[in-house]
Amino acid sequence: MPTPVHERKLMGEINVVPYIDVMLVLLIIFMVTAPLLTQGVKVELPKAGAEPIEAVQDTTPLVLSVDASGNLFLDAGDNSDEPLGSAEIVRRVGVIIRNNPATPVLVKADRNVPYGNVVGAMVLLQQGGAEQVGFVTDPLDSYPVPE
Repeated sequence: MPTPVHERKLMGEINVVPYIDVMLVLLIIFMVTAPLLTQGVKVELPKAGAEPIEAVQDTTPLVLSVDASGNLFLDAGDNSDEPLGSAEIVRRVGVIIRNNPATPVLVKADRNVPYGNVVGAMVLLQQGGAEQVGFVTDPLDSYPVPE
């Protein structure tokens, strides 16, 4: 006599537990990697009560950073966290400005950098073809009241 075949009842539910596990793993990965994606040079910006510059749509600004010891960093190229020489900055800025003349150019200088170093950085940007240069600052905590 043949063995009886047990009929299985069809299950009409979806088991979502594996999907939740995958989602939580992805969430943890993104939480860990998000702070690592922000790059830049650590500078202590001066505070100023200036109005923000209007951004050009679909254009990432070119930022030249000057750290407390006077090193220059350009946020373009492969090694944006390594100091660059004057000739390399002029070359890179020239290439970027020739490719897109509407690129906004900004200087991000530490508050402890001598004014002459900031002016020197601006001269390098002008030699590279930048016609207008803006400054990155932190907003004032409180605006002075005019008398």
